[in-house]
Amino acid sequence: MTFSLAGRCPRTGMLGAVVTTSSIAVGSRCAHVRAGVGAALTQHRTDPRLGPIMLELMARSRTAHQALDAAAAGATDPEWRQLACIDAAGATASFSGACVRPERGEVHGRDCVAIANIVRTEAVPRDMVHAFEADPALPLAERLLRAIVAGEAAGGEFIPLASAALLVAHRHGFAYVDLRVDSHPTPLQELARLWHAYAPLADDYVSRAVVPGYVPPPEP
Repeated sequence: MTFSLAGRCPRTGMLGAVVTTSSIAVGSRCAHVRAGVGAALTQHRTDPRLGPIMLELMARSRTAHQALDAAAAGATDPEWRQLACIDAAGATASFSGACVRPERGEVHGRDCVAIANIVRTEAVPRDMVHAFEADPALPLAERLLRAIVAGEAAGGEFIPLASAALLVAHRHGFAYVDLRVDSHPTPLQELARLWHAYAPLADDYVSRAVVPGYVPPPEP
């Protein structure tokens, strides 16, 4: 009962992921991103250990396919797992075990991969990819957000969504964007509200971390 997308911005090198589900706190379990390395997704009968494993393998110069294959091969009960990842070069990989319940899907696009399970229609991951690809000039976080909204519009899940998360990494060891909605009647709308409030501040927060004496420019 989860749908998600991992993506990359070739202009900036940013990497990110977006995910939503009908259970609580999806962001703490399913999405994993590391600057300059990749983004990884683990869902269905979620094993949160698999995302960091995929990222560590990509950090050791494994491709997305190599990292995912190794993580799936070493997973406990891989038939219950649904995984995806994208590496810093934009290559993508995905996997759905035999016990992952339908409707399920894996769709690869330009600099992105979407996966879904127990959703209303196979259009969910397809429409997510189309939305992500639609305007490459937009910030990566905005493209990810539009993708997850498109997944809901395509049918989403059979029961109401409860949580969502948006995660983007860029250059540093800390997240550029890390926004989570853990229990909400309309989590995607709330995630969009949080992003639009956070977006004007994101670069300032990075500058304050890297250059503590940084003073933001006055508003016009």
